Amino acid sequence: MGADLFGSLAESTCAALVVSASSVPLISTPDAIFFPLMVSSMGIAASFITTFFIYIGEVNESNIELKLKLQLVISTIIMTALITPLLSYLPESADMDFINRSYEATEWELFGCIALGLWSGLGIGFITEYYTSNKFSPVINLAESCRMGAAPNIILGLALGYASTIVPIILLGSTILAAFTWSGMYGVALAAIGMLGCLPVALAIDGYGPIADNAGGITEMSYLHEDIRTRTDKLDAAGNTTAAIGKGFAIGSAALVSLALFGAYMTAVDIELDQ
Repeated sequence: MGADLFGSLAESTCAALVVSASSVPLISTPDAIFFPLMVSSMGIAASFITTFFIYIGEVNESNIELKLKLQLVISTIIMTALITPLLSYLPESADMDFINRSYEATEWELFGCIALGLWSGLGIGFITEYYTSNKFSPVINLAESCRMGAAPNIILGLALGYASTIVPIILLGSTILAAFTWSGMYGVALAAIGMLGCLPVALAIDGYGPIADNAGGITEMSYLHEDIRTRTDKLDAAGNTTAAIGKGFAIGSAALVSLALFGAYMTAVDIELDQ
């Protein structure tokens, strides 16, 4: 998972740098060239600041998933605030050409592309949690269907899997459409960078799952008290959900990155299509 998300971050950054080469105002402003890199660096800073919010409030067995989810929310809010000062490094407007069409993007439209990526990624994470957490009705109903046999379980499981893709597709589609309308493929690449802006927090939450699972295995092999095994089981249950949230980020960002890389390729080879 770490390699997948890191690859998406590197590819989206490269795509943004390549596409920005088609804009004379961006090339003429040295600081603007490094704008995608500065956005990623703000993600590291936002994730570091988020670590100070971990111990706010009491943590118990009933709110483990809530505490982990709050880390994503807090990091997204902080990241949104930190990228605002970076707009001073951008020109007031930048012209970019793509497929016989020119896009004039303002600095706030570029900010909107990043913010869309940030918050759509958070939305995908929430939807993933809803369909995979044992706290919500989809998993509870799926578990209850096992009482009626294997066939209802398989049918309901497939139905829930299909239904779980509706909102993420809408979020990704609207993000791509808005970003492309505002600033072409450069906006799509910035949206991908924004979705991966809180990558350190997402990776930390994703790594929580196997760590809790290994702790449960050590507890069982060490023949520790049953109460300890019960605690590790609850931690493991929360870890399964967090692993699914990490996969949601990976899949959503991969969709944006693939489109951004395609746009970077067309920009690099200067392909023009008849309208």
